[in-house]
Amino acid sequence: MNIALVACSDNPEILWNCFRLGNLMLEQMDEVTIFLDGPCVNYAALSSEKYPVLDQAKLFTLSEGVLQA
Repeated sequence: MNIALVACSDNPEILWNCFRLGNLMLEQMDEVTIFLDGPCVNYAALSSEKYPVLDQAKLFTLSEGVLQA
């Protein structure tokens, strides 16, 4: 199944959960694309200890997820 997720929030928790959901879908052998729009394009700056967005994004791309902005 092909899945597309669209993120357009600068809320770190929302973006972190978007990447977590994408990673879960990749584990289920789905093809996943996350499209980043607006303020979440700079997702690395939104990463924190509480919401490690950057770690989830790295896992997503290393697991063959497609990241578009």
